[in-house]
Amino acid sequence: MYKVVLIDDEPVILEGMTRGMNWEKWNCQVVGTAGSGQEGLELIEKEKPHIVFTDIAMAQMDGLTMLAGIKSQHDQMQVCILTGYRDFDYAQQAIRLGVARFLLKPSKMDELEEAMEVMTDRLKEYQPARLPEGTGKKDILNSPANNFIVKNALVYIEENYREKLKLSDVAEHTYVSQWHLSKLLNRQTGQSFSDILNNIRIDKAKELLRDPSLRIGNIAEEVGFLDIAHFSRVFKKVTGVSANEYRNKIM
Repeated sequence: MYKVVLIDDEPVILEGMTRGMNWEKWNCQVVGTAGSGQEGLELIEKEKPHIVFTDIAMAQMDGLTMLAGIKSQHDQMQVCILTGYRDFDYAQQAIRLGVARFLLKPSKMDELEEAMEVMTDRLKEYQPARLPEGTGKKDILNSPANNFIVKNALVYIEENYREKLKLSDVAEHTYVSQWHLSKLLNRQTGQSFSDILNNIRIDKAKELLRDPSLRIGNIAEEVGFLDIAHFSRVFKKVTGVSANEYRNKIM
């Protein structure tokens, strides 16, 4: 039997779908409902459903990034968007990320039935009633959802490199686990999270070193290092020379 999770911040929608759909017709069972994106992600990780119906216009949630996170970590999971967000470009992006159907509220029963037929037919192509954990290396490298996650992660690192940034912060922002994000970054960039962050910080430091009025200690702090000793070690490791030697070379 296929497991179904429903995510929507409108209780009437959750109640209506839970009771109004003939789930047994599709060999399905609703194993849980959630009223927010975060609650929904936690429910997905707990239940590992085969099918997810979700809104993507809920409070404090980036819908497309959440969707990419789900499809990136569970590539065979079937997702149907059920939303009042009427934006054609948004729908196109969601479909590119791997959703089975994008339905506008209020959805008609025949639309929901058609979505169920499509999703259960796809699931029949896989091993019945089993949802594999994660993805293989090949899927890690060509998947649109994975590309979306990596792109968002790199942008987030670029925008927050001055902060005391951890892999867990970026993972939370991109709606995936730390382990999965680390794997994606390594496979698609050839670098670890730490290397990516340090390279961005050192590139910014190299720009600041062109200003002779700035002290190296201040530059280190400006680009996110907690102490000058750590900055000096990383700078030399990345560039092959010390910060002073680099400054003297370019001045």
